Amino acid sequence: MTEAYAVPVPKGYRVGVWEVREPIATGAFGSVYAARRVGDGTGLPSTAALKFLPTGTATPRRLTHLRELMEREVELYRRLRHPRLVRMYQTLTVDDPGRPDLDGATVLVLERAAGSLSALLAASPRPAAGPRLLGQIAEGLAQVHGAGWVHGDLKPANVLLMADGSARLADFNMAAELEGTHAYTPAFSTPDYTPPELLWTEIGERGRRIRPSADIWAFGVLAHLVLTGAFPLPGATPAARRDAAVAYARGADELRLSPELPDDWREIVRACLTRTHQQRIGGAALLRRVTSVAGPDGHTVRLPRLRAALRLPHLRLPPGRHPRPGRRRRRWSVAAGLAGVVAAVTALAYGTGIWPGSGSAAGGGGSGSGATANVSAAAYGASELRTDRGVPPAYRLLIVETAHDCDQREVSPVLIAAMLKVESDFDPDLSDPGNDEYGIARWTPRVLRWWMNEDGTPGETVPQPPFPPAESIPAMGRYLCWIAPRLHEDLPGDRRVLIAAAYRTSYRTVNTTGGVPPDVRAYADRVAHFLALYTPEGRK
Repeated sequence: MTEAYAVPVPKGYRVGVWEVREPIATGAFGSVYAARRVGDGTGLPSTAALKFLPTGTATPRRLTHLRELMEREVELYRRLRHPRLVRMYQTLTVDDPGRPDLDGATVLVLERAAGSLSALLAASPRPAAGPRLLGQIAEGLAQVHGAGWVHGDLKPANVLLMADGSARLADFNMAAELEGTHAYTPAFSTPDYTPPELLWTEIGERGRRIRPSADIWAFGVLAHLVLTGAFPLPGATPAARRDAAVAYARGADELRLSPELPDDWREIVRACLTRTHQQRIGGAALLRRVTSVAGPDGHTVRLPRLRAALRLPHLRLPPGRHPRPGRRRRRWSVAAGLAGVVAAVTALAYGTGIWPGSGSAAGGGGSGSGATANVSAAAYGASELRTDRGVPPAYRLLIVETAHDCDQREVSPVLIAAMLKVESDFDPDLSDPGNDEYGIARWTPRVLRWWMNEDGTPGETVPQPPFPPAESIPAMGRYLCWIAPRLHEDLPGDRRVLIAAAYRTSYRTVNTTGGVPPDVRAYADRVAHFLALYTPEGRK
């Protein structure tokens, strides 16, 4: 069961006074295991949950922001002790050179929960205890905000339910301490719970600016889901609901709450889901209004079928409710007139179309819609990416549209094409087990997991190769778009080459080195060569 976990830990493994037992769940930034105390531990409980964060793991293109996320979570747990927040007992560091996959990992020893709100909702939509639980969640938010912090990722998976049925907030790796009216968090969030003003906010060197009002918006979404079983904004996918949130915020659409939402909650949810953050209700006022509706939390909540309903992981939804990573259906934002091109490119990418040089594709010969589509695919994006330098037509639309999805000027079709050439020579079946890298963009599975979804959320499990180009290329674009604004402005040289070097190492390594690190100089020089080769004459 543990092979798909972000941090696989064998049963019986010892960390401090704790022995690892069964796995509980895995998330984007760590894995959680049940544990029992087998050594002396004054003041420690007999059981706990161990959250392993791979901050010391030396993997190809390791994402150093993991340590920043871990430090955020540890700092909040150390400084905030409130009844509506999950308790942290201690932090440990694994010292095991014989296990390089675990050596250096940080371990948070946390209070053991019975399950999560997401698991409860999956088992029992619109639970009878919903209003009472929402009151406790509002209380937890008030405690976080009152201490000068923002949670930053409130959602059902991050609301844990204890054995007595009470709710507690958890998973604080996106949390941030306020500096005046704002805090700064990484550019990660769950789209369904992200307020519209953060969907287009600029991401600076320190991350994204966030206010406590972002948690209030997330509470409004969560309350609507708990009480009606549906999201408050229309759409069958997170991306569609994100677009609906933007349309609502810009005044192009109205907020249409479910008729199943109880009347006494309707105004509360509306007060949370305002178009602008200035109009949104504050945390203390929200708690007062929720308490007046849900009632004071004077006694324990007894959830029906608690133990049966909550034996599901608290960092993911139950098995079978999501398609396997790497096999998701994906939605591209493509101009309406390109339907034929999309069909041709999809066929080519999966080996069923006509490859360049076969005599009937790019040269314009042949007849029928297939030939016309292949000509269009071969010429797609000609003003941005040369058509006569060997970039396979199969990938042109993927490359150009991936670049267009990023708002960073340097992340261009030419850069993506040059990097794919150097990474794999456009080989969709590349396999390099020695470096744990696969596919056209040489993805490491555990890293790809964080960039594989178009809605910005990580995959639930580590994907397994092969990785098709339709997955690998957009993921490369998302990662490059994240890297670009994190490189220092005063670094010498072509910023596109610096971005490529950061893809091979990390943006921190490039910043610390003051340019391209020596060990990737040859790689960077090859990228620079193909940047020049693939740039159309009019753009040089």
